[in-house]
Amino acid sequence: MTVPTTADLDKMFEALKNWGRWGPDDQRGALNHLTDERRREAAALVRSGEAVSLAHDLGTEPSAENPRPAEHHMLAAGDARDANGIAGYEAARDHLALDVHGLYTTHVDALSHMFVRGQMYGGRPASEVRSDGARANTVMAMASGVVGRGVLLDPARATGREFFDAGEVVTVADLEAAERAEAVEVRGGDVLLVSWGREARRRARNGFDGFSGLHPECLPWLHEREVAVLGSDGISDPMPFLGTPGWPFPVHQIGITAIGLHLIDNVALAGLSERCADEGRWEFLFCMAPLRIPKGTGCPVNPVAVL
Repeated sequence: MTVPTTADLDKMFEALKNWGRWGPDDQRGALNHLTDERRREAAALVRSGEAVSLAHDLGTEPSAENPRPAEHHMLAAGDARDANGIAGYEAARDHLALDVHGLYTTHVDALSHMFVRGQMYGGRPASEVRSDGARANTVMAMASGVVGRGVLLDPARATGREFFDAGEVVTVADLEAAERAEAVEVRGGDVLLVSWGREARRRARNGFDGFSGLHPECLPWLHEREVAVLGSDGISDPMPFLGTPGWPFPVHQIGITAIGLHLIDNVALAGLSERCADEGRWEFLFCMAPLRIPKGTGCPVNPVAVL
């Protein structure tokens, strides 16, 4: 495996910038590739109508993957169901709080999530993200949802393996080998999901021991293919890091900040991979509706594939 130098990734960052491509006020980034026409085409992919959730259950217990789990408690439970002061009204109410970003919760990253040298997508300064939230590049870019053609590439399955192991990364050759094995092609406006076998590896290792992910060489490929959204069963970046000084998370840093690529982290892909293999097709209607958080830098999500 070739580890890129700092100069390599500096050059790549500049070369892949979409800043200004869709006008000076753009806050959608690569989502601009997902047009109404492409959404209409994606709707025609539905055959059986089967819906497959691509999210993990919200974790409320700490673990190596989830050291800051979601907090869930009841504001009113069955023993206080009538404590609301309205005669005859009995109800339960929940309170949730969580760290949106991390290594376990299925979530989408807005373009205000990452900075490179004090700038986020479009050259906006990091100071536009304050203690009360972001002033630009928020999840509101997805306020009307993300609906389009989803494509699952499973490079491990394509080569007869259960998972990519520690220290292994997904390369362009791996992505293209998966395309050939699955008889599918990633096209402009797609929501691309890449599985390296996280759940199988967790079972084999009896726990969490890191992530595989995309090699940075995949970033120009994603840019050239005009991928609208990228998701992974990890965080798209490998852990442990490749080791390039200044670029610990290049897929996040370059993908989000330069390309304007919204990332979906910790997608549950094992079940979808099985269903796609059973059906013999790896494209589907992808649907995701993030919460409308006006200043949010990310949001927990439950993406759904409709077969």
